[in-house]
Amino acid sequence: MKLVSFRNLRVFVLLVVLAGVAAYTKEQGRSATSWLQPIDLTLYPIAGDPAPATLRYIDGLRVEDFQAIDAFLAREGEDYKVPEARPVISRLGPTIDETPPEPPWNGSLLSAVWWSLRMRLWGWQHDPASDSAPDSPRIRIYVIYEQGRSGRPLPHSLGLRKGLIGVVHAYALTDQAEQNDIVIAHELLHTVGATDKYDTEGRPIYPDGFADPDLDPLYPQARAEIMAGRRAVSEAEAKMPERLRSCAIGEATAREIGWLD
Repeated sequence: MKLVSFRNLRVFVLLVVLAGVAAYTKEQGRSATSWLQPIDLTLYPIAGDPAPATLRYIDGLRVEDFQAIDAFLAREGEDYKVPEARPVISRLGPTIDETPPEPPWNGSLLSAVWWSLRMRLWGWQHDPASDSAPDSPRIRIYVIYEQGRSGRPLPHSLGLRKGLIGVVHAYALTDQAEQNDIVIAHELLHTVGATDKYDTEGRPIYPDGFADPDLDPLYPQARAEIMAGRRAVSEAEAKMPERLRSCAIGEATAREIGWLD
């Protein structure tokens, strides 16, 4: 009598692999939110359209183009007395020639879980710059650049806490570079536990979505809370900030990412 079938053996091996991935993911997440050492943020550009201008833009990218993200987190971290003076160190990875799996925006819970697994597998397969120290916390963000279409917003960006991985849709336009940095910083913070702080209309939620909730008068807000993505200029209107220097990490976000007890 056969005690172990080939099918059962495959299932057993798969369970062992998934258990190992889960343990590794949990440990990486714990390490990333301890903030006792810098997080290695690797940014991988991807061409989202075949336009020559998009390809030229990607070819001209330099790691200095993302230093505003590092400076923003260092400045905000200092306010919260984060142990590591440089919470994040960005570096530019090589260009990826393949786009990641499309998320099921209106799918079932099962399809979302399946996509998450596929996305993490895809990220593992498309990680050519993975030369970080084994115990170093590391976040990967794949930035899909495109020219965009008039009157049509870019697809929604996202950040996954499981796997410390994000996908950002960005404009391949020089005058949009600083706002691209805002989106990257927003999704980066999602990967370490921060939640969105805007309502279904995209307006900041009071008080957690306000950079200065104690301001009197409350409007207009001079800065945007990074996880709200916009600054409230009135009770009914909010505007996208122009640069990361006009953003802040509020106390609710700081608590979620481990900057406050």
